[in-house]
Amino acid sequence: MAYEVIIFETEGPLAVVTVNRPKALNALSPQVMDELTDAFDKISTDENIRAAVITGAGRAFVAGADISAMQTYTPLQARGFAKKGHKLGEKIENCPKPVIAAVNGFCLGGGCELAMCCDFIYASEGAKFGQPEINLGIVPGFGGTQRLPRLVGKGWAKLLCMTGEMIGAQEAAAIGLVTRVFPEGEVLEAAKKTALLMCGKGMVSLRAAKQLVEQGFDLPLQRALDLEAEVFCTCFTSPDQREGMSAFLEKRKADFKGGLDK
Repeated sequence: MAYEVIIFETEGPLAVVTVNRPKALNALSPQVMDELTDAFDKISTDENIRAAVITGAGRAFVAGADISAMQTYTPLQARGFAKKGHKLGEKIENCPKPVIAAVNGFCLGGGCELAMCCDFIYASEGAKFGQPEINLGIVPGFGGTQRLPRLVGKGWAKLLCMTGEMIGAQEAAAIGLVTRVFPEGEVLEAAKKTALLMCGKGMVSLRAAKQLVEQGFDLPLQRALDLEAEVFCTCFTSPDQREGMSAFLEKRKADFKGGLDK
């Protein structure tokens, strides 16, 4: 697929995906979602890519869904639009590689929902977060009512979804939505630095850690621990387990080269 509204770049083992509709504050149109879905298909399957960062061009990460496209939707079209957003979110959430959202500026509505699908969110000090759909007479449709309470609890999720209020990066960090906050102009490089750090880890163990946190979160503790034991043992099928333990015992830096199929 030729990309028109996103930029897809690779820097060694790192993929950087930029939503590139700055005049529209990077609003999520159907085309943006299709291109992002295709990009994360590539990220998931390309063995040369070991981590990804997603960000936005200009003054926003993503300021929401494209209201000009939504205004005349029938209920059936609205359902299809929501399912398209769900598909993209699941593609990012289930990506076997680490994905970091580097949030600059506005991260609202569908943008906040997009960021929440990533493994964690890095934000600039001036970033603004919110689910303002209530002001349009609708509710979040790309997973906001479901992922937000899992991250920040029901009270904060209800407050944000029922008032449409925006909060700043520091408050978003305090409630658990944002992982780290950085000075203006530094968030993308900080996200890249963390992503490259993870690129140096074993791919099987990275995927396993992500899988365990995602799948075990809603399970009863004993079932989650059983899942952990099963996934833990799969790490011993990878040459990276032998390399990591040998490097530790030999007091040297590990050189992980195993892929997801090894």
